[in-house]
Parts: sequence; C-alpha cells; structure tokens
Amino acid sequence: MADAAALPGLEHLNGLVQSVTTPDFAGVTFHEVLCKTALNHVPGASAMPFDWTVNPYRGCSHACIYCFARGTHEYLELDAGRDFDSQVIVKINVAEVLEKELRRGSWTHQPVMLGTNTDPYQRAEGRYKLMPGIVGALTESGTPFSILTKGTLLRRDLPLLTDAAQHVDVSLAMSIAVFDDALQHLIEPGTPTAAARLETVRAATEAGFRVTVFLMPIIPHLTDSIAAIDDALGRIRAAGAVRVVYGALHLRPGAKQWFMQWLGREHPELVSSYLGLYPGASSTAPKAYKAWLAKRVRPLLRVHGLDGRDEDDQPRGTPVPGLAARADARAAGVIATSRGRTAAASEPRLF
Repeated sequence: MADAAALPGLEHLNGLVQSVTTPDFAGVTFHEVLCKTALNHVPGASAMPFDWTVNPYRGCSHACIYCFARGTHEYLELDAGRDFDSQVIVKINVAEVLEKELRRGSWTHQPVMLGTNTDPYQRAEGRYKLMPGIVGALTESGTPFSILTKGTLLRRDLPLLTDAAQHVDVSLAMSIAVFDDALQHLIEPGTPTAAARLETVRAATEAGFRVTVFLMPIIPHLTDSIAAIDDALGRIRAAGAVRVVYGALHLRPGAKQWFMQWLGREHPELVSSYLGLYPGASSTAPKAYKAWLAKRVRPLLRVHGLDGRDEDDQPRGTPVPGLAARADARAAGVIATSRGRTAAASEPRLF
C-alpha cells in the first residue's frame, strides 16, 4: 500500500512517485522514483576498473554491516545505518530510460557493470522485476555487461541471461564473504545463506557460464584463518566456479561507523585491534595485512585449482573479471547478434 508518511522529509527526492510498505517486506519502505538517467559514468579518477554502471536500486535490504555503499545514502539525507537497510529507492522506469540512452548515436557499447553499488538482485527485485528489462535493453543494443550479486534471484533470470549470452558477452559473479552460518546471520542478516549462493553458482555453471566468486571482504580475525579460507575455497570449487577475487575488508565513511558499532556489540575484544588496523580516517587495511593475507590465500587457490587474484591487482582499464560469455559461444569464434549480425569473439570481453 502507498504510505506517503513513511519517511517524512523525502519531498526533496527527485522524481518521487510514492512510498510503499508491504507485509511481505516487514520493516522496509520502497520509495518509487522516476529516474532521468540510467547509465552512470564512473569518474576517471576512480579506482574502479570500469567506466559504466547501472544501479536500479539505492539502499539494500541485504543489510551487510560492512557495505561500502552505505555512505551514498547520506546524499539523500538518509543515514548510512538503519536507513540504508530499510529505505530502498526503486527506479521504476530504469529499463525504459536505459533503452533510450543505449539508442543514442554517441553510445560506444562499452561494458556495463551491474551490482557495483547496491545489489540488483536484492529482495526488492522479487517485487519490482527490473532486471529483465535492463538485460533486454543491454542485449538488444549489443552492449556487453556483467552482474555481481549476492542474490539467489539471479536464478530466475538464467534463461534470459543464457539467451543474452548468445548475442553479447555476459559475465556473472557471485559475492560470498562469510561461510559460517551463525556469523553470516549476524553480519549479513538480509542475504541468502552461503549454501544458497553456492547453489546459484552451480546453476549458472550448468547453464554454461564460467562463474567468478568474490571472496570479499575477508574480515580480520573473523574470516581470515587458514581453516576458514580453505573451507571457503573448497566449497567454491565444488560449486563449479573457476575464478576467485579476494580482498580485505574496506571500511569507508558511513560503513566504518556502522561496522564499529556492530563490532563493539558483538566482538568488543576486537575493537582495539581494529582501531590499529583502521586508524583515524583510514578505510583500507594496511599493506602489511594485505601481504600477510595474500600469503595465506594464494597457496590455497593453487591447492583447489582455482584461478584467482587480489582485488588490488586490477588497474583501471583492464578487463573486468566476472562472468565470461558462454563457453560454447567463445569456442565457436563468432556470436550471432539479435539483429542477425556477427561479432568476432575477439571483441572486448568482460573475462
């Protein structure tokens, strides 16, 4: 039902249509907006190794304590803590706007990333079903794309993505940071379990995709033991993934305050250690910790027969890791497009 009083003060939100609450999403309010743009250009100074993104949602009911995107909610005059988890902005016309933008003569069909800010397959997608239209627009325009998600709703769209991969390069990646169920429930309370996400990796692999798993973030003192990393990589390999991207916890502004509050409640014995690892305004783990972590992860990657790299090993402008185009399309050497054209398999790929 529409709830105009769900969050007083949102009158400033551009394109607001209505605010909606529903018993199926207890504690979450959806603010439906009409967006003016769908494609986001990543600034050249950014450390991100890609140039274009699409974000159908802002805020995320996954409620991951460490989420780096929390600070972006403050641009909307919402807080980076509880509001980020429960006040979700939904761009209800994003597919139509994207389709128009991709028709412009100036569009050069550069790869587009989905899932780099908030998750396109978070629970809201089950209600709004925005991704099929986005996938359709990208495919019809001949634009390669990749998806990074923690959401098992990806499985709903595997037939659509399989068809899309016949025409453009499609990459799929699953993010799984915590493999201990009890810890995962505390630190990522709105996400599917690791087992459910691994089943999604297996389903995507069986559909013909070469799936990457983002083992990120690795959380100091909580998920960085040899036993935890070995268990994670073994389960990832068993699910059929072929590549792993790993990296240490980032604590950006907004996320840092929220994470440290959580740590003080759940693991007060670790607070002093974290203040040493992430002092003052520092948002990244020190080089010494990253080097120590790499010495743990790399031998285990070899043991499990997985290709892998540290997140910092990819400079801007290099191909984005993620999901490869379908293996049979690559082997064939040419990919038929939806308009009957052909594209050489040597064209830029996302994997």
